[in-house]
Amino acid sequence: MEDERDLVTFTDEEGNEFDLEVIDYFDHKGKEYAVLVDADLPEDPEEDFEVCIMEIVVNEEEDMEEFVPVSDDLLDELWAIAQKRMECWDCDADDCEGCEKLED
Repeated sequence: MEDERDLVTFTDEEGNEFDLEVIDYFDHKGKEYAVLVDADLPEDPEEDFEVCIMEIVVNEEEDMEEFVPVSDDLLDELWAIAQKRMECWDCDADDCEGCEKLED
């Protein structure tokens, strides 16, 4: 059975819709963030692809989550966290010192 994908649909400046897949969520300094990639990733694992990090803001009036771009000032800090989290995906958390350091 295939894992269910967490897809989010966005609309660009020209009105075209496109999907991004959330590959990770994490909290940092009291806020929640999502790591997203193109829903149609290249099949070649060596091929480059873009990664996007967005803050998740709950819109209580409409009872939905909004994905908001993060500031350039914060992006480097969040990218370092996301990279470390991705490095720890395949490890055994009981033996990984890096995973323990990921807690906010």
